[in-house]
Amino acid sequence: MKALSWDTVPVEPVTSEISRQVVTGQNEMIARVLLKKGAVVPTHSHVSEQITYILEGALRLWIGEPEQEVTLEPGRFVVIPPHVPHRAEALEDTVDVDVFSPIRQDWLDGTDTYFQRKPDRR
Repeated sequence: MKALSWDTVPVEPVTSEISRQVVTGQNEMIARVLLKKGAVVPTHSHVSEQITYILEGALRLWIGEPEQEVTLEPGRFVVIPPHVPHRAEALEDTVDVDVFSPIRQDWLDGTDTYFQRKPDRR
């Protein structure tokens, strides 16, 4: 076992406004997500429980049905249960850390196609 640093984790472009770095364990995944101001994560859901923690910037999320709106700033976090629809918009350049359990297989095999859908800006 060795200590890791984000400096050594490859950056994966997701869209022109979003990139991420991903580290997986046996049952969990942690990702550092970099979003430019105005970046939109379209509505999606997954089998994983998700914890989103803001390091820098601000992120507005809409979670559930009906949607509940929450704005996160540095030091704040939210827990999103499995299968709950959610979307997000970066209110400024933002760095967040997402933790998933179980691992997001769609991120690993490239089937996270919701990023290719037209963003829903309500």
